[in-house]
Amino acid sequence: MLARFEFPSIPAPIAEKRPRQDTRHGITRTDEYGWLRAENWQEVLRNPAALAADIRAHLEAENAYQKAMMAETEEIQKLLFAEMKGRIKEDDSSVPMKDGPFAYGSAYREGGEHPRFFRTAREGGEEEILLDGDVEAEGKSYFNIGGISHSPDHRYLLWSSDDKGSEYFALRIRDLASRRDLEERIEGSSGSGTFTADSRGFYYARIDDNHRPSKIFFHALGADPAADRLVYEETDPGYFMSVFGSRLDDWIFIRIHDHETSEYRILPANHPEAAPRIVAPRQPGVLYDIEPAGEEFFILTNRDGAKDFKIMTAPAADPSPANWRELVPHEPGRLIMSILAFRDFLVRLERWEGLPRIVVRERATGEEHVIAFPEETYSLGLYGSYEYDTDVFRFSYSSMTTPAQEFDYNMRTRERVLLKTQEVPSGHNPEDYVTRRLMAPAPDGELVPISLVHRRGLPLDGSAPCLLYGYGAYGATISASFRTNCLSLVDRGFVYAIAHIRGGKDKGFSWYDDGKREKKQNTFTDFIACGRHLVELGYTSHDRLIAEGGSAGGMLIGAVANMAPRDFCALVAAVPFVDVLNTMLDETLPLTPPEWPEWGNPIASKRDYETIAAYSPYDNIRDQAYPAILALAGLTDPRVTYWEPAKWVARLRDHNTGRNPILLRVNLEAGHAGASGRFSRLEETALSYAFMLKVVGKMQ
Repeated sequence: MLARFEFPSIPAPIAEKRPRQDTRHGITRTDEYGWLRAENWQEVLRNPAALAADIRAHLEAENAYQKAMMAETEEIQKLLFAEMKGRIKEDDSSVPMKDGPFAYGSAYREGGEHPRFFRTAREGGEEEILLDGDVEAEGKSYFNIGGISHSPDHRYLLWSSDDKGSEYFALRIRDLASRRDLEERIEGSSGSGTFTADSRGFYYARIDDNHRPSKIFFHALGADPAADRLVYEETDPGYFMSVFGSRLDDWIFIRIHDHETSEYRILPANHPEAAPRIVAPRQPGVLYDIEPAGEEFFILTNRDGAKDFKIMTAPAADPSPANWRELVPHEPGRLIMSILAFRDFLVRLERWEGLPRIVVRERATGEEHVIAFPEETYSLGLYGSYEYDTDVFRFSYSSMTTPAQEFDYNMRTRERVLLKTQEVPSGHNPEDYVTRRLMAPAPDGELVPISLVHRRGLPLDGSAPCLLYGYGAYGATISASFRTNCLSLVDRGFVYAIAHIRGGKDKGFSWYDDGKREKKQNTFTDFIACGRHLVELGYTSHDRLIAEGGSAGGMLIGAVANMAPRDFCALVAAVPFVDVLNTMLDETLPLTPPEWPEWGNPIASKRDYETIAAYSPYDNIRDQAYPAILALAGLTDPRVTYWEPAKWVARLRDHNTGRNPILLRVNLEAGHAGASGRFSRLEETALSYAFMLKVVGKMQ
């Protein structure tokens, strides 16, 4: 690999080794850096000042080292920040969506970090400000608005916020007549709730001490939250839980699920005293979702071997499985991702041959039509509608070269009305760029899609640097959408590419199954294959190839660092899930029991233990030369705890036989999503991009 950069010769922080041993299934492992895990981590999530002094000192030393090593890039960080900010319309606003007598929307003021929420009369008019995020954020180092919803009678606004980044949300109720919040305030919620039909109360989930939404409560407006009625408690820590309502305000749904099993409990929205009744009892491996549609439910499910899902119907009065009837059959390779019902139509978003499409079905006749798009690769989003009795729904479209567009679509006339095109104030000409969809051969013969964008006319002779992004977990599909930030790299001669690797659902549900548990290695080898394919086709060279991923995508980065360090000149890992085995062995952590279906349960199964141990990035670090690495973490992150990247970096440095720098930046005032505010987040992106530019020698 060619050396293309110089960092200062500054001694890196050396984490003290305090070996701890753990024996499971007759296998003993030693963790020299386990002390970085705060014993009082639950308290730290709520109060970061409670972090032990020795741990804080080490994290602060890491931040000081990162800052010193990146000092030369401070000017280009400012330039990158200005560029990215210049592509954001500062006073941007949404197109209001109609609901009864009003239309609801959100907007930013020039220079504002947080949105303000407003409504107008249904057909337009003066904006009535309901909630101003910038006002609510004043004086707070971190602030994030969670859920926000209006009551059926349009009198109240239920909203939540988090001021630490730990995702413990405070729920508040705003009286829209007085513009003041009611006295009651509910701490420790999951961030959202749903009103009863009469708007006199709402349901919400409360987070327990292990940061899991284990209880659903009902709150009557004006009552003491301490007296809220417990509606349902989930005693199995392996399940997530949420509560939401229907657009007809006729049902309340409690959804209980992990990554491969789901269960619904329902109750009428006009009877808050009712006990929830089960629809179909949870059955391992069976997923189903319910879309209410008047007197019937549409049910999206993988039941009876429908791996890519099918659509069933059932009477709302008795939606038990005995009454399920098939409407849209399972078709292998056609993944139905979501459905949306209206009085006369059923809309579904599906993925066919790796690309998304929207299909509209007339309920009375069964006639279907597809909304078509011309580009080689693109992204779709289904916004839907607040209203049920309508012929119009909203969707979004973009590609890697085309800014996001919002459309209202009339299902009856098939008329498509463009409502808004994303503005890029600093200018953007799609004709200046080329987007492509490639297929990289994986070691087992599968073809892995790659979406990419670069400047038109870029020489494809291996001289261009390339940023290859990947995720590959939980069935998440990384869309080929328009991203303004990456243009700061593309306009400097980069190729920006997305590897649609196994672990996502880009090629159907089997694409997900083939990238989890005992098949997890496919995720990593797919990504490596994508990088090598880009090199073979002349898009880049290995000494100019950079990999990036975050969260579970950070695990990907950690794995390929161990498996193919010579394939990449640099790696960027944001809140990386790299200490997989230790985390999956710790059932007290927020996401561990619900994640066992995704990764395996190494506590109960020796086979799962050995499977995870074979790829867990922290456990597979060895003496070898590693690429330059930048890791990003958040102190109050409840999803990927700060100590995972901290331990990973410490062990990497101890085993790195090369001279490439390994840097860690810990945001001491944020969690999983990084800094709050739309512009503050750009500073972290600017740091990552400056690191990449320095590594490939493009600092000008």
